[in-house]
Amino acid sequence: MQQQVQLGAAQAEQFAAAFERLAAAVDTVVLGKQEVVRLALTAMFAEGHILLEDVPGTGKTTMARAIAAAVSGQWRRIQFTPDLLPSDVSGVTIFNQASGAFEFHPGPVFANIVIADEINRASPKTQSALLEVMEEGRVTVDGRPHQVPLPFLVVATQNPVEMDGTYRLPEAQLDRFLVKLSVGYPVEAAEIEVLRGTHQRSPEHLPPVLDTEAVAQMAELAKHVYIAEPLYAYLVQLANATRSHPQVAVGVSPRGLIALTRAASVFALSQGRGYIIPEDVKALAGPVFAHRIQLAPDAAMRGATGLQVVADAFDQVPVPLPSPAA
Repeated sequence: MQQQVQLGAAQAEQFAAAFERLAAAVDTVVLGKQEVVRLALTAMFAEGHILLEDVPGTGKTTMARAIAAAVSGQWRRIQFTPDLLPSDVSGVTIFNQASGAFEFHPGPVFANIVIADEINRASPKTQSALLEVMEEGRVTVDGRPHQVPLPFLVVATQNPVEMDGTYRLPEAQLDRFLVKLSVGYPVEAAEIEVLRGTHQRSPEHLPPVLDTEAVAQMAELAKHVYIAEPLYAYLVQLANATRSHPQVAVGVSPRGLIALTRAASVFALSQGRGYIIPEDVKALAGPVFAHRIQLAPDAAMRGATGLQVVADAFDQVPVPLPSPAA
C-alpha cells in the first residue's frame, strides 16, 4: 500500500491564504453569500462541477461569472433553451470544400470554465451532451475524441423544477455535479446596499486573483491531504446509511463518496490544515450528498428531503475517535 504524503503546515497556510483572497474577491460581487461562495470554490479546487439552483434573479449567473473572472480562465456561457441542440454545446464536424476534408469546429464547451445558464430549460437530449465532458474532460464527435482545456469546470444554473418550461435533470447528470448549492435571497443589509447603488462592481471589472495554472497546482496539492484510516470507514458508513435508509430508493453512489472525500480535502486545506477531521465531512455532506439521493415516491410525497436523510445518517454513524497519525 502506498503511504500518503502529508503536507507541511506552510503549504496548508499558503493554500488557505490564496483561497481566502479568491473568496474575498468574489464576495465583492456577490454580497452576503460568503458560505455559498466558499462551497463553490471548494468544488472548483476539488476538480468537480457546480450546480446552482434557485429562483431567477438571485445572482446564480453573477456568481459563476465572478468565479470565472477571478481565476483568469477562458470561459464561455451557454444559454440553454428548448431548441438548443447537442452540437450547439459540443461542436460539429463540417466539410471544408477548399481542403477536401472534414474539420471539427469546437463548441462553447471548449473552455476552462463553462457557464451553463438555466441548464434545465433544454431538452434531456441536449443536457446529455455534457455527460461525457463532465466526467472525462473530452468530447467525442463522429467517433473522434477531442480534449477540453485544463482545468475544466462546469458551473450550471437551474431554476426549480416546479417552474414552467423546465426539465428535470437525469440522475446520471446530477451525480456528475460535485455540489448542488442554493444562492437564496440576499440578507437585508446586502440588499439595501445594492438598492443604494454603493455596490457597482460587476464580474467584468473584477481583477483576476489567480490564473488557471495556480488553480491546477492548488487542486493537485489537495490530493495529498492526509486522511486517517478511521475516516475512510466513517465515510463509507455514512454512504451506506443513505443506501439503507427506509425513505430512500437510491442512495449515494461511489462517485458521490469520492466527491465528498475530495471536497473535504480542499475544505481542510482552506482552513489551513493538511489533514481531514470529521467536522470537514459534516460541513460538506449536505451539498455533496443530498442531490444524489433519490427518495422513494411515498417519502417524496410526504415532503422528505435528501438533507434530512443525510442528517439521519450522521445520527446513526458514530464519529471516529481521533487518530494519533492525524
